[in-house]
Amino acid sequence: MRETDVIANTDTRAVEPVDPQRAYAVLVCDLIGLRFDADGKPDPSEVRAHIEAKGGRFHAAVLGDKAGLERGRVHFFYQPDLSTREELIEVAGDGRYDAVIAAATFLPAETVFPLAGVRIGAGTGNMGSHSWGGGSGEGGTAVLMNTPGINSRATAQMVMKAILKVLPDLPVDLLHNRVAHGAFDTGRELRDFPTEKLEGKTIAIVGYGNIGREVAKLARAFGMRVVIHARPRHRDWIEAEGFVYVADLVDAADGADVLSVHVGLGKQDAQTGRYANAGLIGADVLSRMNRGAVLINYDRGELVDVAALGEALSSGRVRHAAIDADLFKDAATGRLSGPMLPYLGLVEKHGARLELLPHAAADTDHPSRVAGAKQAVDQIFDVISRKSVTNAKGSVPPAYLSLGATTPPGIGPVTSGQLVKLTASQCSELADLCDRQGRLWKALSDTSPAERGAVVAEQGEDLVRLIDRFCLLAENLNLRGPFQR
Repeated sequence: MRETDVIANTDTRAVEPVDPQRAYAVLVCDLIGLRFDADGKPDPSEVRAHIEAKGGRFHAAVLGDKAGLERGRVHFFYQPDLSTREELIEVAGDGRYDAVIAAATFLPAETVFPLAGVRIGAGTGNMGSHSWGGGSGEGGTAVLMNTPGINSRATAQMVMKAILKVLPDLPVDLLHNRVAHGAFDTGRELRDFPTEKLEGKTIAIVGYGNIGREVAKLARAFGMRVVIHARPRHRDWIEAEGFVYVADLVDAADGADVLSVHVGLGKQDAQTGRYANAGLIGADVLSRMNRGAVLINYDRGELVDVAALGEALSSGRVRHAAIDADLFKDAATGRLSGPMLPYLGLVEKHGARLELLPHAAADTDHPSRVAGAKQAVDQIFDVISRKSVTNAKGSVPPAYLSLGATTPPGIGPVTSGQLVKLTASQCSELADLCDRQGRLWKALSDTSPAERGAVVAEQGEDLVRLIDRFCLLAENLNLRGPFQR
């Protein structure tokens, strides 16, 4: 993937002056570069250069005495090794940092960031600080934001990688080993390894956000039948894109060969601490899938009822489960925590049918992480210098102006702004293609079926070329998908 494929609206131009009487401190508690430098360490230099080009300061250290910071600057303190709840509370429990940028690290409720938090990527389930009201962004006084779409394609590609590991179910490793040792005869033995292609299989996708839609597009490219369960407001656009909409989650799982979930945790109950979508994929859903189905949860670990999954694996209803969730280990005690923890209880009995990842599916792609970090930096600067908010989650405090959402080109909906920004030549070319297609289609509609052969022989090649050109241009201009005003 090229970095230009994932960059959203990162802005390196000079920003409005920061209050010259204040020094702002921002904690960055996840890696912002996933390539290695000459010393073999993850290299943050691209994001560091972006910060400095905007007038900020980059510190590869923890914040000490805030009074000694240069005023009129936004200071970013890079601490990507923070992990456990205790570490984060110790570093950020007293409000010394005005804002935070995180990716996978879970920020406990007790951490304090008076101004803002930005999550690199979609969702904000790990942004638990009470400063903005927890992962929903409701009820706090600070601003909660994310960078939607930045890692959507990376996640979707990893979903397909997980599916292709087991479907089609050809035992590639076994066959390779036998062939490599000259122990196979194609004529006599190939018949012993029948398989079924992915084409024609049904995938049920739960959620029609940026990631869910990207998974749907890739699954369709493999010839899969795509069923989507989402909010009713998405129905028209789901069907317009050629996917099947199902209003009820259990019905969506009926007859599915693969189920992939992409809905996020939902709101957190202030009394119980439980998220609205916790346990969403339970026995009622799993029991409706085809026998030998595949479950993919590259969203949040809590979304699946782990006990129900264990029963589905035992019964054979689910043949393989791929889970991507956070797992944390206390450096001093070795104690494990995080939403992956319950799944570890399935390993002894079902290990061969599990693939457990430490929330790596969307978090190991360097261009996506850099682009997301740059955008997060821009959003922090906007909050501090302009009191403007992009990609807000939940409520926006009255003192701030919400600028709506932004995603990388081709991710998410087609916006009215995109249509307004089309050049005159682009509009003219699209109009010409439509007009020329229209005339040829009219010629076919006005011709009797018995006589269409002559029209197709003369103009069929031009018609198909016009169709291809229109589809390519619409794709290149990112004009496919739901519409958003």
